[in-house]
Amino acid sequence: MELSMKRTTRIIGFLFAALICAAPAFAQPGTQPRPQAPVTNVPVSKVAVIFSEAFQDSKVGIARFNVLLTKLNSEFQKTQDDLNQTAQRITQLSEDVNKTRNVADPKVTQQKIDQLDQLKKDYQRKGEDAQAAYQRRRAEVLGPLQEDVGKALSAYAKSNAISIIIDGSQVQGILYASDAIDITRAFISDFNIKNPATASVATPK
Repeated sequence: MELSMKRTTRIIGFLFAALICAAPAFAQPGTQPRPQAPVTNVPVSKVAVIFSEAFQDSKVGIARFNVLLTKLNSEFQKTQDDLNQTAQRITQLSEDVNKTRNVADPKVTQQKIDQLDQLKKDYQRKGEDAQAAYQRRRAEVLGPLQEDVGKALSAYAKSNAISIIIDGSQVQGILYASDAIDITRAFISDFNIKNPATASVATPK
């Protein structure tokens, strides 16, 4: 029993001495990590959402868009009328073939079918050409206005201390945007006031 107590006393003494010897290794200056100063320059960002598809709304959109689109459509009105007439002829001829197929001369019916096929090919080709021409002309007509809108949007953001504007019409996944951050109507109103539709709008040639 006495031997056990002596052994325990020596072990405790050894551990105590080891701790004393090891303590300076933890207490030496320069070895402890210095506490970092708190970050105080975190930027305060203001985020806004805009839905650009509303710019071309005929009732509540940007007025100059409507003016230019009206002029653009008038340029292609004759082309559209010709396509509409061809579509009507295709419909009428198709109905005539179906009605007379069983009673008319087979040769006459075949001639009508050949004519119908040609009309459909012409309609498709002219339609594709017209669509391509319209898109090219649309880019020419609306391009300068789109640049003006982009510059105005940038100026609007700066004047209202907005850091980021997200276009909800282009970014997928936006299911809801609070009215507090939706600037669509406010921007359109501001742009229309500063760029009235009554001002002269030159259509590129």
